[in-house]
Amino acid sequence: MNIVLIGYRCSGKTCSGKMIAKKMKRDFKDIDFIIEERAGCTIEELVAVKGWGYFRSLEKDIIREVSDMDNLVIATGGGVVTDGENVRNLKRNGFVIWLKADVNTLKERMKKEQESGVLRPALTGKDPVEEVKAVLDLRNPLYEAAGDLVIETDRIPAETIAEYIIREASVRLHRP
Repeated sequence: MNIVLIGYRCSGKTCSGKMIAKKMKRDFKDIDFIIEERAGCTIEELVAVKGWGYFRSLEKDIIREVSDMDNLVIATGGGVVTDGENVRNLKRNGFVIWLKADVNTLKERMKKEQESGVLRPALTGKDPVEEVKAVLDLRNPLYEAAGDLVIETDRIPAETIAEYIIREASVRLHRP
């Protein structure tokens, strides 16, 4: 069974996912990183040149591929839940955890990323930091429906989140 992390940008999926994979001796797959590798450019550049539709199509292909694998820790892109087929594929062989953070926490984390040079493309045409609430209003019901477990990450260190997920995954993996 795979451990699948969903949630909005900057909710802690990659950081926690890497820790979980290391501690559980599993391969870590970051869907956004795989997309960038295949496209040969950043997501921001890919979306600027080919658009969100192309990005989502590539994302769907990669989700299908990794969902056929086993014993992975998968960090998805924030919008993966907007496609029902993606969710079905991930849940087929995955324990899906929603890493949830409030609007202010996400904005703070995104500003820190921008300051360090990490840019993310806008989803609505507004500034990526300013659009957080509008996008969360649309996606939170989708995250909730897809998640087998919800963890609020606002004031919890990634290490603690990783340890909690490992405990929960172990319980689920050993159920008859």
